[in-house]
Amino acid sequence: MSGWRRLLGREAPTTESASGGPALAELQKELAIAHAIDAERRRIYDDLHDDIGSRLLTLLHRVHEPAQQQLVREILQDLRAILARDRGIEGTLLEVLAQLREETEQRLLSRDIELDWRQADDLPDPPLHRAQGMHLFRIGRESVTNAMRHAPVARMRVVVGRVGNDLFFEVTDDGHFDPARIGEGRGTRSMQSRAGELQGNISWQAGTLGGTKVLLRFPLPHVDAPAAAGSTPGDGQGSMHR
Repeated sequence: MSGWRRLLGREAPTTESASGGPALAELQKELAIAHAIDAERRRIYDDLHDDIGSRLLTLLHRVHEPAQQQLVREILQDLRAILARDRGIEGTLLEVLAQLREETEQRLLSRDIELDWRQADDLPDPPLHRAQGMHLFRIGRESVTNAMRHAPVARMRVVVGRVGNDLFFEVTDDGHFDPARIGEGRGTRSMQSRAGELQGNISWQAGTLGGTKVLLRFPLPHVDAPAAAGSTPGDGQGSMHR
């Protein structure tokens, strides 16, 4: 019995037994192979979750350095995100932002960096395609990573709002702004590529806190009614964390 028949646990229809002739038999064979491949893929995902995931959790409890703990958490989150996307689980805009905020709070807390997260109260919550959610999440994460990597940072501000049907997402730090560094690393090039995949644009400029401001803007899917003058979080919105 061939490999794909073993995976399915049953015999596939043959040309002779197919009532619709050779064409139908060939189609049934292709479907059986596709089902077998999908079953094997799901088995691999389960193994990754049960084996690699459990080992990462064990490692998380064994390491004591905050930076190492955060690295393990990020690897775990990446693994879960990959498995979730490939299983067809999609999130909404607010769900992706909540996940990003939670991770950012944990990362900055481990470095004793103050976070000021300002998010408009009237943001829509459209469903995001798997790739859209991942691009937004990775751009936000890389913005935080670059700020912590390239300059001493004590405070970081994240502003999320809406102008018409566009979402704007900006990250500002109080470190040092170096225009010569913009675009030279693989991280910033990846962010530009992801912004393009979102049909949006991303820019770097001097921020009002003294460091760098990263500004992402892209069109949202399925927005019912755009705000007349845009929705921008005011100074009183958001929360402060240490």
